[in-house]
Amino acid sequence: MKNTFKPIYICLLLLTCVLLINCTGQQQSKSLSPKGYDLTRPVKYELPDELTEVSGIAFNKGKADTMYAEQDEKGSLFYFKPGSKDIQRYKFGKSGDYEDVAISNGQVIMLRSDGVLFTFPLQAVKSSLPADAKTWEGLLPEGEYEGMFADDSTQSVYVLCKHCSIEKSSKTSTVFTLKLAAEGTLTSAGQAVIDIKKIEELTGQKKITFHPSGLSRSPLTGDWYILSSVNKFLVVAGANWEIKEVYPLNPQVFGQPEGIAFDKDNNLYISNEGDKLRMGNVLKFAFKK
Repeated sequence: MKNTFKPIYICLLLLTCVLLINCTGQQQSKSLSPKGYDLTRPVKYELPDELTEVSGIAFNKGKADTMYAEQDEKGSLFYFKPGSKDIQRYKFGKSGDYEDVAISNGQVIMLRSDGVLFTFPLQAVKSSLPADAKTWEGLLPEGEYEGMFADDSTQSVYVLCKHCSIEKSSKTSTVFTLKLAAEGTLTSAGQAVIDIKKIEELTGQKKITFHPSGLSRSPLTGDWYILSSVNKFLVVAGANWEIKEVYPLNPQVFGQPEGIAFDKDNNLYISNEGDKLRMGNVLKFAFKK
């Protein structure tokens, strides 16, 4: 009897070991947060009613003492210390569907959903001078836009397309590069493509319709961090936009994630639009080496 069942016991033991190894490997490969962060443990800053529909957020040179933000409907730039109830507002233009804000080279850049951009000096905001905003039309093809990032080191502005007329396939998402001059002039400087098939591969989901809503870049690694509010994803891409990682976002924590920014210490901030039942907020995720 012992000789008869011994091979069976050995096979069962080997099978158990294989299953344990596979399960462990799967758990390790499906981390819920990018390296250095815990997306389950944010510091939450609730925003007042006037910023319930907050979309984009940004810092000037990564200085965390002042956050700049805009909301969907008003042509105003808001600025405040994260966590403070003292919210300042600067009127720069007419009402419109504004989706993101960036600051670089002494200029504030505002993105409207139809791809029209506005630039005006940051100095005017601080001194409360009348806005002399420049309007930039025709730099981006017809479409809908929500994500933007400005790079101080290269004076480049990157704009993500949510729905673009030039995209013939749902398997790509286009990034447009603009150059920003000191006086606020914007000029076209090329484009790149994000491969949506890689996102499908990493998530195990087929036929993903990817709609990016926010864009920022880690000052430590140079990786791109891309938000998709519709998909509830945080996508990490390399310097050349190659997809490296995809993280699902818990809808109980991230109600409507649309704004994303890093401070100079590589702490990550994500803003969420509110609604009739909940306030808009900014979530801070401290970076840990």
